[in-house]
Amino acid sequence: MMRPVLNGDVTSAARALLYVPAKQRPTLCRQIFEQAEVADRHVRRTRRSHQFGNGSLMAAARRYPLADEPTFDCADYCRCFSTVLTMLHFAKVGGIDDFGSGPTVWQ
Repeated sequence: MMRPVLNGDVTSAARALLYVPAKQRPTLCRQIFEQAEVADRHVRRTRRSHQFGNGSLMAAARRYPLADEPTFDCADYCRCFSTVLTMLHFAKVGGIDDFGSGPTVWQ
């Protein structure tokens, strides 16, 4: 469980993915989600921030270098945005371990 995901969370995560080579994106995306979950559990338990942030996806993503935010005319950014949304779907349905193994993730 992590904090509720808002548009800014998805944008920040997509910008972090855009900064790295395409082959590294699924792994980084999963890592950002896992770190947000770790931070959220810590904050709920201790009421203090974690090194991964406050439990939001944005805080976890912003620990990494972020590409400048392009428009949706940039196909690569659209792929990154889609990857984050796909990961969010897997996280919500309990299949985070399957992320990156199916045809729904844009390579």
